[in-house]
Amino acid sequence: MATQTSRPRKPKPLLDAKLRERSIYLLPNLFTTSALFAGFFSIVQAMGGHFESAAVAIFIAMVMDGLDGRVARMTRTQSAFGAEYDSLSDMVSFGVAPSLVVYVWALKPMGKLGWIAAFIYCAGAALRLARFNTKLDESDKRWFQGLPSPAAAALLAGLVWVAHSNGIAGNAVWGGWVHMKWLAWFATVFAGLTMVSNLRYFSGKDFNLRRSVPFVVLLLIVLGIVLVSYSPPEVLFALFVAYGLSGYVDWGMRRLRSNGNAQNV
Repeated sequence: MATQTSRPRKPKPLLDAKLRERSIYLLPNLFTTSALFAGFFSIVQAMGGHFESAAVAIFIAMVMDGLDGRVARMTRTQSAFGAEYDSLSDMVSFGVAPSLVVYVWALKPMGKLGWIAAFIYCAGAALRLARFNTKLDESDKRWFQGLPSPAAAALLAGLVWVAHSNGIAGNAVWGGWVHMKWLAWFATVFAGLTMVSNLRYFSGKDFNLRRSVPFVVLLLIVLGIVLVSYSPPEVLFALFVAYGLSGYVDWGMRRLRSNGNAQNV
């Protein structure tokens, strides 16, 4: 009697998931490494007094950081290594680099007040990333808790970029009354504290690129590209200032609605 040949067993899905978590994938980690390099390059340029290049490098790091996670999800190459590597890269590019750039540019002459403000931002970025990693499975995907570290970095880098493109030094007095060092100090402390706040910020993670959109959306995208191309420093800085304030606006509107509902009861 002929014996049946045993077919090779397929690997269990759970085993595949564990192997995937432990794997190191090249494509998404290339983008993460590019973001890390851009953050390191920003620090080097700031130490050399090239503040415009330092600010632009932080924005390039933002683009690379936004691509690595999306590429990993699209190619199904998420891994525990990639998540940890991304967090370390974010700390350098959006924590250490912006604080050092703004410190060298404007805060250094302020002495203790200057480096304390820079440390508040750096510590805020570290705490923000740690809280994000620990609450990754619990949080609502539609919202960020606290200002995201890339947006906080864009606030500081945008301020430096706008000032430098208009020939305004970090120790200058703009318009006869605005001391740039105090403006930089306030922006640094504001960004650092807002990162560790409980304010809600729209994440955009539920946006589906494969979903159909009205024609007006394409027109708005074209208009946005034209505006950014016309004056990148001013437009990008204005966008991230608006985003940084949106959490406070959302908090105020929710408080007004809750007070109105309480009065109607």
